[in-house]
Amino acid sequence: MKPAVFDYHSPSELKEALHLLNEFGYDAKIMSGGQSLIPMMNMRLARPKVVIDINQIKELNYIRINNSVIQIGGLTRHYQIEESKEIEQVCRLITEGMKLIGHSQIRSRGTIGGSVVHADPTAELPVMLSTLGATITLASAEGQRTVTTEEFFMTYLTTTIEMNEILVSVEIPIPPANTGYAIDEFTLRKGDFAIVLAAASVTLDVEGKVKAARLALGGVDGVPVLLDEVTDGLIGKIPDQNLIAECCMGIGDMVDPEPDIHASAEYRRDLCITYAKRVLELAAKRALKQQP
Repeated sequence: MKPAVFDYHSPSELKEALHLLNEFGYDAKIMSGGQSLIPMMNMRLARPKVVIDINQIKELNYIRINNSVIQIGGLTRHYQIEESKEIEQVCRLITEGMKLIGHSQIRSRGTIGGSVVHADPTAELPVMLSTLGATITLASAEGQRTVTTEEFFMTYLTTTIEMNEILVSVEIPIPPANTGYAIDEFTLRKGDFAIVLAAASVTLDVEGKVKAARLALGGVDGVPVLLDEVTDGLIGKIPDQNLIAECCMGIGDMVDPEPDIHASAEYRRDLCITYAKRVLELAAKRALKQQP
């Protein structure tokens, strides 16, 4: 199929794109990578009257790292993040997670802003950003605002972004010393969206006890699920396999996944437990190796 008739604009500056959004309102759609929007338009599931292609806005394509924050522009492509040696040095979870996204062709075109705004709960980026405690900056003609991932993701494919806003950047705190990360997923084929996805971070103190930890799951709800009930049980303790297994035992009661043609709810619950244990164990192991 072919898309319905639409007008096309390709602004070269953010200010111009925001002006166009104000002018056309709900009739307009932003296109960056286009890998979600174009198929939906071809199937007539989306029928924007105006497409605003932001690929020429160079000011939204960057990676900046200072002493405390990784800042990534909304138009930065997946492969740029995956290949960044600077990001790999300060937060390896991002590098490992980017490699799980689709295939190389997808990563060469897809953008961090497009993936985050699309908000597929089985996608890697929303789960990674939730695990890392990232914030998201949105811009409109009236100014900018910054929200947490918990505030941004609402439900399946739905966020709190307004019709006149563009995601301009993602800010990720640089993890403290003695922090280990891990991410893993179960897919039917390599490159598919995950049936269940898990990511974890573990920070140890000088005695090898857990100082801070986060665990996020994807594919079990309309948004990434942070399981503080699990990680709270690790705080102040040495994270061996027995402790992690004990803390993960109740995950099946903490999540309420929906069945679909790919997996039953019961199967997804079992996968949640297995992959949560796997990423927590690996994150703890990596954190231990960083200790002096």
